[in-house]
Amino acid sequence: MAKILIVEDELKIARFLELELKHEGYEVLIAQDGRQGLEKALKEMVDLVILDIMLPGLNGIEVCRRIRMESQVPIIMLTAKDDVSDKVAGLDTGADDYMTKPFAIEELLARIRVALNRKRSVAEPKNESLIIGELKINPASRTVFYKDDEIVLTKKEYELLEYLVRNRNMVVSREQLLNHVWDYEYFGDTNVVDVYVRYLRQKIDDKYGILLISTVRGVGYIIKDAQ
Repeated sequence: MAKILIVEDELKIARFLELELKHEGYEVLIAQDGRQGLEKALKEMVDLVILDIMLPGLNGIEVCRRIRMESQVPIIMLTAKDDVSDKVAGLDTGADDYMTKPFAIEELLARIRVALNRKRSVAEPKNESLIIGELKINPASRTVFYKDDEIVLTKKEYELLEYLVRNRNMVVSREQLLNHVWDYEYFGDTNVVDVYVRYLRQKIDDKYGILLISTVRGVGYIIKDAQ
């Protein structure tokens, strides 16, 4: 599971975040000032940094700037004030996202999942095989196998499946799928996504008796890592 560094000088907030993240299964490190946070971010091989802007020692903007000189670890910045200049400064120095205090922990957790998934997608070689349980996708040849059986897919079916697998463990909306699979020029009804998901389910889920593609009502679809 991912290792997350919390750089936050308010102990109650740091402890709250630590408990919530550990409950989600993450490994958690805490730093209470900017210098300590910078040192841990660069030495502890963390997967994501939650970084407060207002910190003793070095402020969050400077910590972010220095991290970016050596690392591309995802950074989500926290600010106590809804100040556009703080947000712009954070993003300009390399932060991936920001949230304004007070915030809903559910939203922060969702943004963490997105940032970690994006990091994995970037790091994952585009032609390396993608594997979910017994399902194997070969991007180089655009072929799909379940165990030893080849699953014959149309171009759009394949592209839809590959996109969902590359974004595994993250809910992907119908609009996102339209944008990335049917491209930004497609202005049709999002029902086309549902139709193609049904095609994939017929060829994979129904045929092999598995639950590969799950529906998240009112949002979209998700493929989860095999447990």
